[in-house]
Amino acid sequence: MPAAHERQRITVFQQHASGEAKIKGIKRYGGNRFEIRTISIDDALPPILDDTTAYLPERLQADLVLDFLTHPDLSCDLVDKCIHQAIPVVASGRKQPQSGAHTPPT
Repeated sequence: MPAAHERQRITVFQQHASGEAKIKGIKRYGGNRFEIRTISIDDALPPILDDTTAYLPERLQADLVLDFLTHPDLSCDLVDKCIHQAIPVVASGRKQPQSGAHTPPT
């Protein structure tokens, strides 16, 4: 965790602006306490992605990841990366929670 004077780094993964309302809320109510990086994946994707490396960075530079991805393969691989790198991930609204992701009700 960053020191009290450092801004926390949040990386938001979204598809088709699915996290924009949450990003606005964090900026509005979080003030200057957070550094937000947004990764938007807006490509038309096949139903199954065998390899997500073209869409997800190899290393995540974040204190927290917010997962608003709608493609299950992308979301699954993102959570796995977060677990491997010991970064908490919130995958809000998931009907089928994945072990390792915090899935609060929406």
